Amino acid sequence: MDIEGLRKKIDEIDERLVQILNDRANCAREIGKLKSGLHMPIYEPKREEVIFENVRRNNRGPLPDGELVQIYERIIDVMRKIQREEISPEDRLNGNSGIEEND
Repeated sequence: MDIEGLRKKIDEIDERLVQILNDRANCAREIGKLKSGLHMPIYEPKREEVIFENVRRNNRGPLPDGELVQIYERIIDVMRKIQREEISPEDRLNGNSGIEEND
């Protein structure tokens, strides 16, 4: 496959990734609603470790485990922010990130 063909394939993959990440964000938003009703914390380090273990177990390369976990750390940061905004929508309206420094 030539460069243009590979770039087209990357564009198609990116389109799917955007859809999948938005699906994940919708799930995170719903979890935020449930956590709010149950008075559960947004930050759950044990759950994050499970996610990282799943990522490492399912990784078939060529991305190294450490690099893939770094990508997921950022994804989780964004999802946590979405959950905070679900619990405190006034933060979103006021332009605050809702991220505490203790995370």
